[in-house]
Amino acid sequence: MLSPLIAAFRTPDLRKKILFVIGILVLYRLGATLPSPGVDYRVVDACLAEASKGSSADIYSLINMFSGGALLQLSVFAIGIMPYITASIIVQLLTVVIPRFEQLRKEGQSGQAKMTQYTRYLTVGLAILQATGIVALAAQGQLLRGGEGENCNPTEIVSDHSITSLAIIVVVMVAGACLVMWFGELITERGIGNGMSLLIFAGIAARLPAEGHTILQSGTLRFVLVLVAALVILAGVVFIEQGQRRIPVQYAKRMVGRKMYGGSSTYLPLKVNQAGVIPVIFASSLLYLPQLILQLTSNSSDGEQSGWQKFISNYLTDPGNWVYIVVYFAMIIFFTYFYVAVTFNPEERADDMKKYGGFIPGIRPGQPTADYLGYVLSRITLPGSIYLGIIAVLPNLFLEIGSGNVQNMPFGGTAVLIMVVVALDSVKQVNSQLMQRKYEGFLK
Repeated sequence: MLSPLIAAFRTPDLRKKILFVIGILVLYRLGATLPSPGVDYRVVDACLAEASKGSSADIYSLINMFSGGALLQLSVFAIGIMPYITASIIVQLLTVVIPRFEQLRKEGQSGQAKMTQYTRYLTVGLAILQATGIVALAAQGQLLRGGEGENCNPTEIVSDHSITSLAIIVVVMVAGACLVMWFGELITERGIGNGMSLLIFAGIAARLPAEGHTILQSGTLRFVLVLVAALVILAGVVFIEQGQRRIPVQYAKRMVGRKMYGGSSTYLPLKVNQAGVIPVIFASSLLYLPQLILQLTSNSSDGEQSGWQKFISNYLTDPGNWVYIVVYFAMIIFFTYFYVAVTFNPEERADDMKKYGGFIPGIRPGQPTADYLGYVLSRITLPGSIYLGIIAVLPNLFLEIGSGNVQNMPFGGTAVLIMVVVALDSVKQVNSQLMQRKYEGFLK
């Protein structure tokens, strides 16, 4: 069991990548606990303690889970990875609408570098907007409204309400978001796995001990039931994530110079969950925007709300509401189809197979192959998207366990799904590099 791990650390370049990833994750968790200037952490801790005693679950709890608890603590990495994720969503959506972006996507590495540059610029803009909104809510005492108590006054979270002090906090949070974006890109470029996914994984894993202790304090039986449910979800996620449709591909023999190439049989693997965890992250990151807009626009003295504000307040702020669940489920299905369409192009795959003399037995090369791949992919994507939606919204149906909403806890479906997918992807990448060096990999 430990032999692949020992082999990985014995390989100098692979050991260097693993240690590099660990070092970046340590710096990320350090920044997530580093206080922002002008924030009274005694009041923050008191409000969080009072909020944990109640049963109210704010929609920010899911984003707080992604940041590893940094958001509600107003630390340097408070908004963390969310601006980059939102910017990536917008840029990928624009590739379908703007021909220039579609052309850049087809230009290969140079076009991808330009798209990455646009994503970075948009990330900075979104970070300024989100940091401004979070700091404004904290200054008005609306960020931790569920934590009012004897030692907690939400309006005292920010000690100085002057424009200069609030601007400094915003600048620090925006700089933290840019630093997190840089961390993620460094992991993707020099480490192992997807950098942004690993940062989310680290944030969720960091909250496991504290949330487990909270559930244990609410009752041993409840703690055991939560663990059993988490193990069942874990087994189901691993089973589906490993499932794939293998399409046989035959390569014809061809002469290149004096050498014979081809004549081999292989297969094209199409995963049941071809989109991975990206649709869940996309849907989760977009669903908190209505709540943010509502809190920024509902500061009138008379307290009256317009029609759209009432709709958001009644239906899109409670994760246990049926409208919220249906919208969340529909967004996951939409983003699953969208992300699969962006990342897997049947026509390009069919052209590549035709170029190298490959064909699917019984299917003519060219457009018939592309049509067949599109047909198979559409049939696989439907159950894959339904699976993602069920896993993500399943905890919402059970309302609350312990002191918080199930969905927002590291033991919930969304957290388990993210952790399993990221862990499997990272292990597969380590395994592939071990196999290249003739070591026996983790996966047998």
